[in-house]
Amino acid sequence: MADVMETLTVTPSGQSCGARITGIDISQPLGEATIAEIRKAWLEHHVLAFPNQKLDHDQYERFAQYFGAFGEDPFFNPLPGREHIAAVRREADDTSPIFAEFWHSDWSFLPRPPAGTMLYSIDIPPMGGDTHFSNQHLSYESMRDDLKETCDSLTAIHSAAVGYAPGTGVYATKERMGSMDIKPSEDAHKRERHPLVPEHPETGRKGLLSGLSYWAGFEKTEDGTALSDDAARELGLKLNDWQSREEFLYVHEWEPDMLVLWDNRSTIHRATGGYEGHRRELHRITIY
Repeated sequence: MADVMETLTVTPSGQSCGARITGIDISQPLGEATIAEIRKAWLEHHVLAFPNQKLDHDQYERFAQYFGAFGEDPFFNPLPGREHIAAVRREADDTSPIFAEFWHSDWSFLPRPPAGTMLYSIDIPPMGGDTHFSNQHLSYESMRDDLKETCDSLTAIHSAAVGYAPGTGVYATKERMGSMDIKPSEDAHKRERHPLVPEHPETGRKGLLSGLSYWAGFEKTEDGTALSDDAARELGLKLNDWQSREEFLYVHEWEPDMLVLWDNRSTIHRATGGYEGHRRELHRITIY
């Protein structure tokens, strides 16, 4: 297998994270050295964009498997005939809530949250629809010492109920899910506990895990004492404001035929609107 590493170019975004990878055709099989170089850039920049890529489903899945095993998408139905690719879709006449518009890392409510997520652009509107990323290493490292100590001492309780609980979740009725192929489930009420500030398993850097979308409460790690609802709400809103600070952000502008890979262990993200009257579709794979 020919290795094309020597043609790969990494161009940082100039923002808190993010880089553009050019000089490579990811529809073709890649050699080990090239994969290692991409992974190195992923860990350094947290969000990688690969423009001008033409991928069929098999090629997309092959590229995803270079970076991990397929993850699960518990509340999405996959594309017909596929097991691991789901559509993030909004039709031009859709008036439902913008999907995933609050800060989160993907599926942090699972016992094993996915390490990464990929989106491949299929139909991109002429304006709007940017994805915002927030670098959680920078967010944590820039905190005042007292807030950092508070976060270090806590375990976060994660839940999908706000989004996907039948009848009550934001995306749990046909009117609310709009063009998305979502499958609400009672499993959305399950809760998982993860350190609020885990270490990244590959780099050792610490950062906040997830955001307001999936935090359902906080406990003191030392003795399991739960923060009161009011205290948990106050802390969640304070952290949400902190994570939204401009110095931690990367605003990603989508292009046709672009694949984006991000690290859920070091970033959070949110969707934006601003493309009313236009169709938007991306295909998603999660990886462990």
